[in-house]
Amino acid sequence: MEVTRQQFIDHLKSIVGSDHVHHSPEDLTTYAYDGTPGFNIPPLAIVQPVTTEEVAQVIRYAYSNDVPIIPRGSGTGLSGGCVPVENGLVLQTVRMDKILEIDTVNLTALAEPGVITANLAAAVEKLGLFYPPDPGSMKISTLGGNVAENAGGLRCFKYGVTRDYLMGLEVVLPDGSILKTGGKAKKDVAGYDLTRLFAGSEGTLGIVTRILVSLRPKPAATATMLVFFDSLVDAGGAVTRIVANGIIPCTLEFLDNTVINCVEDNAKLGLLRDKAALLLIQVDGHPQQIRDEIEAARGSCMAHGASQISVATSDAEADQLVEARRAALSSLARVSPTTILEDATVPRSELADMIAFIQSVAQKYKLRVGVFGHVGDGNLHPTFLTDERNREEMLQVHKAAEEIFQKAIELGGTITGEHGVGIAKKRFLPAMIGEGGMEIMRRIKKVFDPKGLLNPGKVF
Repeated sequence: MEVTRQQFIDHLKSIVGSDHVHHSPEDLTTYAYDGTPGFNIPPLAIVQPVTTEEVAQVIRYAYSNDVPIIPRGSGTGLSGGCVPVENGLVLQTVRMDKILEIDTVNLTALAEPGVITANLAAAVEKLGLFYPPDPGSMKISTLGGNVAENAGGLRCFKYGVTRDYLMGLEVVLPDGSILKTGGKAKKDVAGYDLTRLFAGSEGTLGIVTRILVSLRPKPAATATMLVFFDSLVDAGGAVTRIVANGIIPCTLEFLDNTVINCVEDNAKLGLLRDKAALLLIQVDGHPQQIRDEIEAARGSCMAHGASQISVATSDAEADQLVEARRAALSSLARVSPTTILEDATVPRSELADMIAFIQSVAQKYKLRVGVFGHVGDGNLHPTFLTDERNREEMLQVHKAAEEIFQKAIELGGTITGEHGVGIAKKRFLPAMIGEGGMEIMRRIKKVFDPKGLLNPGKVF
């Protein structure tokens, strides 16, 4: 840094105002971590710009003084993606929270990165439209964070992840220049797809300041079904059969016995505590279509030994079931002092083997692990219920997680389906993409960020 810490902070205040630069010990402690256990590094300061020009000025000034810049939304990330580095500047975009336009003709919405995901979904729904991406943290996570991590959610199987709805971005680069990508044209194959390059880049290439997303008409109706199984193999077989029969549910979720009991303790829904697995199945579309699909899904489940099937009889009941699934993590978090939510994805055909492997690893290391996830797209969340103060147990957790990721790769899957690489998984990335892939990513990073100051220590 070419200036003193106080001079640096004073200059930031001249850009965004004194009320929007934070550097007290309490503030630094608050922003030292995200939703990922085990990482805690206080930053130099926190700055909260409200315009693209302010973002550009802040980045230009920090970059010229060799100060690392860590972009942050609500801090709900689960791979350490917005954990600061020592003497790093946290650039938080939560004040940039405006929905700038909803275009009902072109079916697009333009928003700032601090917009809460659920708020955008609610705003477009009032106009009869639908924004499908729905991360589990959608009531608090921001669009900017969703883009940075390429967030998924419960509806991924049918509708895809955040990048599938990105049509354009405004991005501030390290030198303070502003890059605009994409637009409202539905078809555009002119040049490299820079918009998608930033999806999942975890703030290592630039700071997103505006986001253009595509929308869909709101589905006319939905139907929701809860199915219990006495064995994990039967549940996995039912998933495979549902898809093989040409049914693509908007939600196809799995909970094992541990998660069933934690959710029931929390939500009191009357879930069957003695069952090995639960599938939450939701279909949407035309009323006749969903009636046919829910019956076909019922038949697939019965063919694989479903022990109990119930269909929600009202929207309120369906919403309650979906919200209980969204609360799986918070329900698990009530059990132990530390909850470590992992994220591994395998082809659907390998789901039963992967779930069985996770359970065997839990037994091997004498750990309590609950498994839930988006089984429609093979995305599992093995969740360790532990205590980070117990160093011996944490060592066992790390060994178990390593075996789980190695197994996912072996089965043709990936080390992360929606949480990103961040700090937590960067040691596994070379095994996933190979040294050739790593070298290309390093070259791309160097082009955008020659000093390596944008979210350093993440991904690589």
